[in-house]
Amino acid sequence: MLLEFVAAFLIYTHVNYSNGMGIPNWPISGARERELLDEVLASDRWGGYHPMVGRFEKEFAAFQHARFGLGAMNGTVTLEMALEALAIGEGDEVIVPAISFISTATAVSRVRAKPVFVDIEADTFNIDPRRVREAIGPKTRAIIPVHFGGPMADMDAIMEIAAEHGIPVVEDAAHAAGSEWNGRRAGSFGAFGSFSFQNGKVMTAGEGGILLSNDEALIDRAREILDIGRRKGEGWFFHYTLGTNYRITALQCAVLIAQLERLPEQNCRRMRNVEFIREELADVAGLHFQRVPQAAQAHTNYLLLGYVDGDRGVFHRNLTAAGFPCTPFYPHTLYENPLYKERHNCHVMPCPNSEARITDAFWIPHRALLGDEIETQALASAIRTAAAA
Repeated sequence: MLLEFVAAFLIYTHVNYSNGMGIPNWPISGARERELLDEVLASDRWGGYHPMVGRFEKEFAAFQHARFGLGAMNGTVTLEMALEALAIGEGDEVIVPAISFISTATAVSRVRAKPVFVDIEADTFNIDPRRVREAIGPKTRAIIPVHFGGPMADMDAIMEIAAEHGIPVVEDAAHAAGSEWNGRRAGSFGAFGSFSFQNGKVMTAGEGGILLSNDEALIDRAREILDIGRRKGEGWFFHYTLGTNYRITALQCAVLIAQLERLPEQNCRRMRNVEFIREELADVAGLHFQRVPQAAQAHTNYLLLGYVDGDRGVFHRNLTAAGFPCTPFYPHTLYENPLYKERHNCHVMPCPNSEARITDAFWIPHRALLGDEIETQALASAIRTAAAA
């Protein structure tokens, strides 16, 4: 089991290896990245105050149907900035799903609030709005839905619950650049939307992140935190709040502009390939792909998620032996991570679906979904064989 998770870690972090199947390496770059990088390198300002930064912030925000964007070092600090800008801190509680990357929970802990872990829906892998409603208490100050694998969480239900209780929503959209819910894009629903551009994401500059909002006052508050307490239009040596330096660089933004230009075509290609795989394997007993609600049909396919009725370890070994990257899901829920296992600094609601998926789920990374027709057919065939073993 340990060796399985070591191998899976290398795949998840997108260490490339020879698979003989023509799966594209990741990240993908080209002449456009070099052209924009040269523009920055020829200037005398490579950091966060180059016009390339503002350009990327505006273009990405507009692409995601939001008014304002704030580029940052990574998608972990954008979550932390969002919570801090909302004045969430010690004594407060924030509802998070039990299945996500650790940053969803540690962002809450780092502002000294308490994460409240709730269950996911068994088939969508996204936070269950019914469990969110049950978890709300007098100390609840925010909800963080995660758009897991690309398809968005049920934002109609989540925003309705939030409005009823006067609680802000912070979307963790690290997997969801270009994902939609009823035609409206991720990051444009809540008080904030947080995105990651880490090496494995569908858009990447190696590292990077952005915070979106439709509320100018909130984005200005977050900008003060990001830029050492400075305010727009004020002097360089005037600091009004206790902030830090989370600025993104112009070099990262140059790469991200090129990545954004390429994203719509890549998202469409993954969608076509996944649609073929799902249709091709619809008759395979014991193989269940992530359910995608009609409202979330347009999305990144950052992960092709599913679970098996049989031995997940056998499925995983057979698929990777065939040359295709596959990860046997997370080794534990967030609340079983060593940081939270003793329950001293969190609250855990019953999470049977999350615990079930830990034992039987898998994912295939998005780069494996960018192949041509022959490669996609080969992947579908390998999944069929692995599931039948």
